[in-house]
Amino acid sequence: MPLRLVLLGPPASGKGTQGRRIAEREGLAYLSTGALLREELENEGPIAEEIRPVLARGGYVADDTMCRIMEPWLASHESAGWVLDGFPRTAAQDDFLGRWLDERGQSVDAAVALEVPQSELLGRIERRVECPQCRWSGQKSETDGGHCPKCGAVAGPRADDGRENFLRRFDEFALHALPVIERYARREKLIRCDATDDIGTVADRLARYIDSLSSHGQEA
Repeated sequence: MPLRLVLLGPPASGKGTQGRRIAEREGLAYLSTGALLREELENEGPIAEEIRPVLARGGYVADDTMCRIMEPWLASHESAGWVLDGFPRTAAQDDFLGRWLDERGQSVDAAVALEVPQSELLGRIERRVECPQCRWSGQKSETDGGHCPKCGAVAGPRADDGRENFLRRFDEFALHALPVIERYARREKLIRCDATDDIGTVADRLARYIDSLSSHGQEA
């Protein structure tokens, strides 16, 4: 059966970097909800004006809107395994995903929670860049002289990054996403991962735990 994972963590915890690595290693589709929303804005999609002010102030998109955006992507990957980066972020989104999968006889195999102290996250925000072409994101030190390591385009700071936006998003994460993480813990489907180390060390740590999904709920 295809492996289906959700990746949760506060802003700048490394979800994009680690999510892509997991997807590549396991042969899974990868979705960044943040990149999906920014693409919706840039393409002037049907709900762009609805979500633009929310993202500008560092907020989370309303649950029903986020689920409407996600459903076509899920449908197009119905028979595939995947890594969802940043979804579900609320109990309502988790309920939606659970119902959607249950109707198809599927389920989430595990939720991975990346854990990083707030002080470290602030430093990462200041160094984070994203490629406007392929949506790669990571630390400036990972670029090739400021160019995206994937497609070569110039990578720059994300429009929604900044101290105030980070603190607002961090508070939103604590309020809404932490209860989702605890839901997966109660279901014994949670992998907690200390993500304060370097990228390679964290990736190796996650690989070991994904290889041993029977040990859900243990500390990585």
